[in-house]
Amino acid sequence: MSVLFTPLTLRAATLPNRIALAPMCQYSAGPDGLPTDWHLVHLGARAVGGAGLVMTEATAVVPEGRISPQDTGLWSGAHVDAWRPVTAFVAAHGAVPTVQLAHAGFKASTYRPWAPERGGVPDAEGGWTPVGPGSAPFVPDYRVPTALDEAGIAGVVEAFAAAAERAVDAGFAAVEIHAAHGYLLHEFLSPLTNHRQDDWGGDRSQRMRLTLAVARAVRAAVGEDVPVLTRISATDWEPGGWTVEDSVVLAGELAGAGVDLVDCSSGGASATASVPVGPGYQVPLSARVRRDAGVATGAVGLIVEPEQAEEIVAAGDADLVLLGRELLRDPYWPHRAAAELGATASWPAQYLRAS
Repeated sequence: MSVLFTPLTLRAATLPNRIALAPMCQYSAGPDGLPTDWHLVHLGARAVGGAGLVMTEATAVVPEGRISPQDTGLWSGAHVDAWRPVTAFVAAHGAVPTVQLAHAGFKASTYRPWAPERGGVPDAEGGWTPVGPGSAPFVPDYRVPTALDEAGIAGVVEAFAAAAERAVDAGFAAVEIHAAHGYLLHEFLSPLTNHRQDDWGGDRSQRMRLTLAVARAVRAAVGEDVPVLTRISATDWEPGGWTVEDSVVLAGELAGAGVDLVDCSSGGASATASVPVGPGYQVPLSARVRRDAGVATGAVGLIVEPEQAEEIVAAGDADLVLLGRELLRDPYWPHRAAAELGATASWPAQYLRAS
């Protein structure tokens, strides 16, 4: 029997299998960060394709938390209404609709990848001043951020909690906190980007304070039944940066704050890091965090073959595999994987002739 196609229960949500659509920015939101028909089709197709969990792109908790002006958000009632058709469709096709709540920090207000321009978007083109742990930009052509003060930090925590509450109202059955890839929470975690001298910087325990405060606030906002996941960069791949040993400690603290699964990605805090990209290159990070912290984990990063995904779960290296680019190429990868692994896939009635 394929372990990849066994259910995974996280609190009140049960995934029909261990395959998840990884959060991937689409840079296609309408005005003010509202999801569009693109998001309904993009996310809905992966639910129809058989993924057990379907996760949105990084969805900003405040307008200035968007990576680009074309990112989605969840900072108002209008966003709740716009997301409801998406979550309803995803759930109707057997997947667990999940939102990744995010704040881009000093990586905010940038052009989307296919724009001819690079770097920070100026005010005249719909950009804004980003915020971060300090006042240095990520790279020279990004916008110079404003360092968050105590009130600003409290506002970030409140914004994550409010967005989590809206997520449940919008029909999301699980939420993920984005604390990876050099965005705001990771900026506070990493010694490469957090040079503060107050209680929010310094040693590891102080650098973890914001992420843990957000996790506790999100758990309180969604109640006891809704699963909370957290994506981390398990290593910065840079000397003097955040390490997998740090991630083991953080994962244990996150579990104590009410997080149910730690989604282990990596990198993003340094533009010069040497990342050993290759098939399954981040799986050892997930395995280490799962083993040493005793928490459920997700593995992500160049997982492309059904047998590869099966082995990751069977070996105990992760409880969940998240596929990004492979599910962009093939929305029906889970159905193909089921056939190759001898599992039973649940095709929509409309597609039964193809099963």
